[in-house]
Amino acid sequence: MTAAAAGSWKLGDLTVNRVGFGAMRLTTNAGGGPSDRDRAIAVLRKAVELGVNHIDTAAFYFSSTRSANELINRALSPYPDDLVITSKVWPGRDPSGEWWWATPAQLRGQVEENLRQLGRDHLDVVNLRLPPSVQTESLAEHFGVLAELRDAGLIRHLGVSNVRPGHLAEARAIAPVVCVQNPYGVGGASPEHRAFLEACGEQGVAFVPFFAIAGDGREAGASGTDNAEVLAVAGAHGVSPAQIRLAWTLQQGAHVLAIPGTGNPDHLADNVAAGALRLSDEEMARLNAVEPGPARQP
Repeated sequence: MTAAAAGSWKLGDLTVNRVGFGAMRLTTNAGGGPSDRDRAIAVLRKAVELGVNHIDTAAFYFSSTRSANELINRALSPYPDDLVITSKVWPGRDPSGEWWWATPAQLRGQVEENLRQLGRDHLDVVNLRLPPSVQTESLAEHFGVLAELRDAGLIRHLGVSNVRPGHLAEARAIAPVVCVQNPYGVGGASPEHRAFLEACGEQGVAFVPFFAIAGDGREAGASGTDNAEVLAVAGAHGVSPAQIRLAWTLQQGAHVLAIPGTGNPDHLADNVAAGALRLSDEEMARLNAVEPGPARQP
């Protein structure tokens, strides 16, 4: 089973299989300590062997001894011609791990840091990731800087993340937008969120959910238990709840991409295999009706 089973989508002129890979979990193990370097590298190489050609990463994905970008560089460089690497800017972390948010003038430095770590002369896609504090404010100044960097050849395509419909419209008035990255998953798909997902498809913009598996766990990851409806559908198919969550995500629309992350090679194979799962209309309706549970702290 390969990632091609889920079909493909074009990010601008770049064709990607709809099951990709998120690099966030490469840098730490399940206990929160540094990941095993060789295992992380093996997972990345196995992902490409399984047909994954879309990797989502960021310079701020790092632990005390691991950097997701540098692991990607070590594992996959020289990069396959069809591999698309997506990164994101605006958030940053200092060496101690403390978060900071870039000014427009600092965005070029964040882009160049991604380039240096990945060993590339341009980034395929860069998402402008909005902080929660500006959810009702303009992104124009920051996005305008990225548009300039795109014109300069440092970035090929642009996306936006953690945004509302008005932000997407504002960004598209400045430069083409190929993707939206927003939280979305079983139990977290309100009518408003679903309408935005559908509107992205109508505009030819990919919708790339994060926390599709983790759900309410968010950065903490998926919990050891799951919703009864998810468990029931998983049992009927003989697969894991995570695979059902991914299958549900992919059936939201042909423009919806999945970027599940893991440092476990077995979980990687399961995630890719989920791209071939097909849920019935009745199963989709049951999962659509799942309500969000209490959020867990990371």
